[in-house]
Amino acid sequence: MSAQLMDGSALSRAIKAQIKADVADFARQQGYAPVLAALRVGDDEASASYARAIGKNCRSVGVEFSETTLPDSATQAEAEAALRGLDADTSVHGIMILEPLPPQIDHDALVLSLDPAKDVDGVHPLNAGRLQQQRPPYFVPATPAGGIRLLEEAGVNFRGSHAVMVGRSDIVGKPMALLLLHRHCTVTLAHSRTQDLPAVCRGADILCVAVGRAEMVKGDWIKPGATVVDFGTNYTDDGLKGDCEQASVAEVAGGLTPVPGGTGPMTNAMLMSNVLEAAKLAAIGQSRQ
Repeated sequence: MSAQLMDGSALSRAIKAQIKADVADFARQQGYAPVLAALRVGDDEASASYARAIGKNCRSVGVEFSETTLPDSATQAEAEAALRGLDADTSVHGIMILEPLPPQIDHDALVLSLDPAKDVDGVHPLNAGRLQQQRPPYFVPATPAGGIRLLEEAGVNFRGSHAVMVGRSDIVGKPMALLLLHRHCTVTLAHSRTQDLPAVCRGADILCVAVGRAEMVKGDWIKPGATVVDFGTNYTDDGLKGDCEQASVAEVAGGLTPVPGGTGPMTNAMLMSNVLEAAKLAAIGQSRQ
């Protein structure tokens, strides 16, 4: 068996083309474009590089991007004050807190200062709780949102399927498990301490992996014909690798997201979708005042 590859690059291009048209319509109607702001603390090069990539992603669909940077010596109070300033700025529709943060900055406390209506990363507890209870409006983190969109586009049958999510992070594993549950899957949320993890994975009709370990999942972990979503982005001496050993998994699976070219491009597209949605909700809210 050779797995059908779920092409995130092609799908993301189509989604972003539609978002670009929708952003243009929004700008014509409202007189301004959606704005995404990023808060960065410190001079970490990976964080700076990510900010540049976000800016490029925004420009590709007509969203405006701004970056607030604080020095590495910034205090918790200064970071929270900067974030509250972005919260209060009505011209800003979406906000991202870029990581890593310096050790003196408490990320969880900083998130609590974030306006949930501008939390396009879906990290605020209010958005997480609304997702859990399916009580909109809420923002779904972009990576799992992209994974679900790939599965939907591939025509995967969710209802009654056994889905296994390996990884329990707040921004990928947990929300992906909820998105699958909301689509009537029977969901197992597994992780690095799950006993006999390969056997658990072999029971999955839909296997999703986000553990941050290059090529951890092998072909003999896969149920024949299963659909596999690999969220892994591991930079190795041999290039970018997923959490799945792609060659051996592709021999067994029915469908597989490639790395690169799978969930990564979809994350970019779904983030832009969240920013546009935040701008639309803000516009409705302002018109009701």
